[in-house]
Amino acid sequence: MFTIAQIKEAHSRVQSGADFPIYIQELIVLGVQGYDTFVNDGHVEYFGADNFRAVATDTYANIIIAPFANKERFIEFLIMHQDGQTNYLTFCNHAGQCGIAKWSVNIIEMTCTYTDQSGAAILIEKIPG
Repeated sequence: MFTIAQIKEAHSRVQSGADFPIYIQELIVLGVQGYDTFVNDGHVEYFGADNFRAVATDTYANIIIAPFANKERFIEFLIMHQDGQTNYLTFCNHAGQCGIAKWSVNIIEMTCTYTDQSGAAILIEKIPG
């Protein structure tokens, strides 16, 4: 199974959202089937076969999550990030400002679902393969 050290190595090559599809391909090779990223503190829970789970506990200063989602503004920030205009921490702060509490990547389905604090899906995005 994969380790957090292996995932960190793959993530170290990600400079912006433009690098995300390559990162996903590296996670597939490692055996990661999905992961949840929590915007408030940055911890990430990774999932693999046979209920394997690994948690990256590296966190950053707490980000306040807006109580209501602003989907339109979030999409603007997401496009900027995917275009390589922002780094990861800036994107996380933008997500929090827009009420995004978590995103869940399902590598099997190749989707990324952004949810608010109640767990409601705000945006489901297809990951380019």
